[in-house]
Amino acid sequence: MTAGELAIVLAAVLCAFGFAALVVVLLRVHDTLRAIRHEVDALRQETRPLITDLRVSTDEARDAMHEAQRDLARFDRVLGSAEAISGAVSGSGRVARTALSTPVIKVAAIASGTSRAAKRLTRRQRRNEHRASGRRDSGRRDVGRKRTASSVVPWKKGA
Repeated sequence: MTAGELAIVLAAVLCAFGFAALVVVLLRVHDTLRAIRHEVDALRQETRPLITDLRVSTDEARDAMHEAQRDLARFDRVLGSAEAISGAVSGSGRVARTALSTPVIKVAAIASGTSRAAKRLTRRQRRNEHRASGRRDSGRRDVGRKRTASSVVPWKKGA
């Protein structure tokens, strides 16, 4: 064997070892990829129901949000109506107070004056009756009552 032939045989053997090592590495990569595919499939199996639940929850949240927006818009309209009614009522209250305050004050004054006049007239009538009967009215409430210390001093018992 010549040196050239030995070099070719040695190169062929080294290439065979290289290809063998490459085949071993590729088989390990293939096994690893198969394990990864299996794990990905298992992960998909586990996450499908979760993703479905998440979609359902998202749809429900979206519906609740839209309903809340509709309710808020309705509440805003009701609040605007309440403000308008409040303004109208306060305006009518002012008008009613202005229109009725003077007549009510006058009626109260007339009633008070009439009551005082009636009291004075009845007092005068009593005095005239007493004078006609010969008795003198001293203006005291305890006319005809015996005056004691307890009736004169207000803080004593029986006053």
